Amino acid sequence: MAKLTFKRCEKKFLLSLGQYEMLKSEILKNGMVYDKYCKGGVVYKIYNIYFDDDENSVIRKSISHPKFKEKFRMRSYFIPKSGEDTVFLEIKRKIKGTVVKRRATLTYKEALDFIENGTRPDTDDYLENKVLDELEYYMSIHNVRPKVFISYERMAFFGGDDPDFRVTFDRNITTRRTDLRLDMGVYGDKLLADDEVLMEVKIPGSIPIWFSDLLARHEIYISGFSKYGNEYSKFKGHDFLHYSSRRDKPLSNTSLLNEKHDLQKEQSNA
Repeated sequence: MAKLTFKRCEKKFLLSLGQYEMLKSEILKNGMVYDKYCKGGVVYKIYNIYFDDDENSVIRKSISHPKFKEKFRMRSYFIPKSGEDTVFLEIKRKIKGTVVKRRATLTYKEALDFIENGTRPDTDDYLENKVLDELEYYMSIHNVRPKVFISYERMAFFGGDDPDFRVTFDRNITTRRTDLRLDMGVYGDKLLADDEVLMEVKIPGSIPIWFSDLLARHEIYISGFSKYGNEYSKFKGHDFLHYSSRRDKPLSNTSLLNEKHDLQKEQSNA
């Protein structure tokens, strides 16, 4: 069964092409291995439709840096060719730096019927039904519709000793606000320059010391880059984050522990 729930801290970094090539080499030397979808070091592709309302309330709230935010999207790892191809409907929530993602696995036809007509897929699986409950409730209180297509090429690695520690590199981030269906293929505007790469570090607990030291040694800092958030800034005609303007804040286990402490405190007071 596909995993339905993901919980982790995620940190994002804008890199130069040179930093990307260096980091790929270094993390392989330190025992990380290619994701199963990156056999032989070949990238795989991710295709998303993000949902929002007519006022863009979801993304406007997200970029205001609240303690709690959530996004709703449809995701696929290939362009659907038929209604029976597999896609995912996801709610991605972030609470004080910790990401919780809930995912339902559907056929493309089921997903479209669910979103466009409110026809709930029929399943006897308890956990799948719980996720569908959340998706159904979200759609009942938020008047969202397809708003943005975002696709990209990803190179992914995970720790040889800790498979929950993941590092991904995204390039060729392509966005559009027309033809908002996954089966329409990939075309649109590039969000990053050809010599920019987005790195995401996904951490269930503490980061390995060697990786923290590697980033510090090469002065690679957290950027806080949001694909949808920066797409919205570009759509509104505003400047947005690039490699040259990244925020200089090093990644450390101390900062992650502080975030986890804040989250536990918030939950205990709820």
